[in-house]
Amino acid sequence: MSVNSNPSMNISIVQSMINSIDNPAIFINTEYKILAVNKAYRDTYDTKVIVGKSHCFEVSHQHRKPCDQHGEDCPMQACIATNRSSSVVHIHNTARGKTYCDILMRPVKDENDITIGFLEILNRINFASAESETNKMIGSSASFKAMLTKISRAAESEISVLLHGETGTGKELVATALHESSSRASKPFVIIECTGLNENLFESELFGHEKGAFTGATHTKKGLIEIANGGTVFFDEIADVPLAMQVKLLRLLETQCYRTVGGVKQHKADFRLICASHHNLLELVQEGRFRKDLYYRIAGFPITLPSLATRHEDIPALARHFLNDSESCHKTFSDKALEKLSRYPFPGNIRELKNIVEQSALLTNEDMINVEDIPEYVFAENTKRIVATEELVTIDQAEKTYLTQICETQSLPIDKLAKKLGVSTRTLYRKLKKYELKYE
Repeated sequence: MSVNSNPSMNISIVQSMINSIDNPAIFINTEYKILAVNKAYRDTYDTKVIVGKSHCFEVSHQHRKPCDQHGEDCPMQACIATNRSSSVVHIHNTARGKTYCDILMRPVKDENDITIGFLEILNRINFASAESETNKMIGSSASFKAMLTKISRAAESEISVLLHGETGTGKELVATALHESSSRASKPFVIIECTGLNENLFESELFGHEKGAFTGATHTKKGLIEIANGGTVFFDEIADVPLAMQVKLLRLLETQCYRTVGGVKQHKADFRLICASHHNLLELVQEGRFRKDLYYRIAGFPITLPSLATRHEDIPALARHFLNDSESCHKTFSDKALEKLSRYPFPGNIRELKNIVEQSALLTNEDMINVEDIPEYVFAENTKRIVATEELVTIDQAEKTYLTQICETQSLPIDKLAKKLGVSTRTLYRKLKKYELKYE
């Protein structure tokens, strides 16, 4: 990297540019030193910024070394490698505590096309947290951060968003985050549950109806599209919209106009569209069960929500969060209990984890939730996974593996543990000694 012969002149220009940016922003060199900073950046962090001396990682992370030496991707290194702008989601230590930030970094070049440093612009992600916080998405895994990046970028746009994920992955929470982080946040957020609606009921709910439009229509009723005017409409389980109604929905999206049931006046629609489904809509298109033209109209920006099975490192934080947010908030999980939960595949995803946390809190007689307080089916499911995925082994090998897991996860007194295992305390001690295992 070269530096212009008159860097002070360039820094002055960069400082003026940074001052015009509303978001927190800094200008750094290849040694991570902050050479220019705006007021929004200074106000974001407790750590004082000393221009020409402070390093970005000291201020944002309170680290002594760059981010890539602490297990995180460094956007500046990506800029250097590609000579292009780079972005990454990091957790920063701000005045508000640990906060997610979507970082955009751009190389800054002089009139000779020589890079003189890097502009870093921060966009705070207020809908997510690495720690327990009410009404926020919780996590820090790679797949979770990748999802946050997409949500953050989509929120800034009017593009239609299609959320895809297994049942219980939090699609409504993501849709809410998209709305509340958008320019439409002050307007209504309307949820349309597509499951179970027949054709006539769906049209009436969506567009409203006039008095006398059909039997039982004793008064004029506003439709959800009118109620959502200026805001966001979230079609949950969009795959369940009847084929006949898909045509009318497509017409609404293409023309931005609609008529109430029984009405003749055309109304103008103004809403941001978000859809969700646990089905693979492209497969439904191929099967003729979902219109191709409607799919491409709603799938402007697809976002896949990761299953909890791919977010094992997030499970302890989520479990603590659900416990803190429950009537058993005075209770805590033991480390072994959290370790046990982290091994479970959670086919019901986040919704199932919340249920298990609540059940465990009710089952324990103490303030500490231990392994034995976790619902039994969690253990049964883990056992089935072991049997299904592992190769056949000898009885002694299987017994050693099982007892090793017992030693790692259980905290019962040895006599009670032996009783649960159906052997005498003496027999259990003998088996532990045989396999050179210690139960503490």
